[in-house]
Amino acid sequence: MAGSNGKQKTARDMVLSLVLIGIAAAVVYFLTIPHDDHAPDLKRVDYRVELLTARRAASYPVAAPEGLPSAWKATSVRFQGENSDRWHLGFRTPDGQYVQVEQSTQKRSDFIDQASQGGSATKRTETIDGRTWTRWTGGRYDALVLQNTPGSTTVVAGTGSFEELTTMAAALKME
Repeated sequence: MAGSNGKQKTARDMVLSLVLIGIAAAVVYFLTIPHDDHAPDLKRVDYRVELLTARRAASYPVAAPEGLPSAWKATSVRFQGENSDRWHLGFRTPDGQYVQVEQSTQKRSDFIDQASQGGSATKRTETIDGRTWTRWTGGRYDALVLQNTPGSTTVVAGTGSFEELTTMAAALKME
């Protein structure tokens, strides 16, 4: 009888040890590992200085929105004068999508491919605020490409809907 009592204690001790290890693992999981499934809150950037710099340096009228609702949050900006006078301004839309304004003197077809990330022109054009834009789809981003801009290319692209892309295109002022 003494032998079986020892085996029962060993089995019971093993089960208790597993339970304690499970509790410790659960505590570590819930207390130390972040469990926020929400996208990180992106910091709003002030792009005024970069815009002034780009407008002085670029060989084309640089586009930036005026009058967008405050729910549109500027999240990225850069001007690369050494890289085909490339202007980039990125926004987070009110519903969490991404819309960017891209301009450059780079070869038009290559630049549109980069800005739309593989999109193709459709036969659909839209007149927005007196300017004609062509829709591009099929890439990672949908895009609107401004027509009749000799010497440069202007693209509004992103994960946003065409309605959001149109909102951005309508707000663009070029100086």
